[in-house]
Amino acid sequence: MNSSKNVITDVLLSIYKDQASVYRLKDIAMLVNETDFDSLNSKLNYYVRSGRLLNPRKGIYAKPGFAPEEVACKLYTPSYISLQYVLQRSGIIFQYDSAVTSVSYLSRTVDFGGHTLVYRKLKGSVLVNTRGILREKGVNIATAERAFIDLCYLESDLYFDNLHPLNREKLIELLPVYQNAALTKRITKLLFND
Repeated sequence: MNSSKNVITDVLLSIYKDQASVYRLKDIAMLVNETDFDSLNSKLNYYVRSGRLLNPRKGIYAKPGFAPEEVACKLYTPSYISLQYVLQRSGIIFQYDSAVTSVSYLSRTVDFGGHTLVYRKLKGSVLVNTRGILREKGVNIATAERAFIDLCYLESDLYFDNLHPLNREKLIELLPVYQNAALTKRITKLLFND
């Protein structure tokens, strides 16, 4: 009985020592080197019931104080935070929206615990190309330039409040990722009419 308690403590201790705050079952299994998924799942459900871990969505476990951005990147993979979320924080669009916008292999809106995650579908070859995507504290997030091109790719008729924060050289370097002549023409027009 005592050794069982040590295993439980070791799993919880490993989770709390780790810098990430959001996990899938397989992430925790790798973290604690556990191959018995049923046993691990039972332990994690016990932690949720006892308030030591949170379960914001089915299959997602989190420490208290977790970041919804981490959930956005863990819920559907591959995905990365982009579009309005990044452009708003970069000062390119001024309209406030609390939703975390991401691109992934599907389009979907997910609500949990007062947070909204919005996913937009992007073609696979663009989605898996990591140019212009940063990894910050367990979160994949697009640079302002990548988010700008992503949004222009997904929507053709847009208004941007301020294009000055964008690095035009980085934009031109990222355009070949999309392999889309109409997109290149549209962005060139936006850049030189600014």
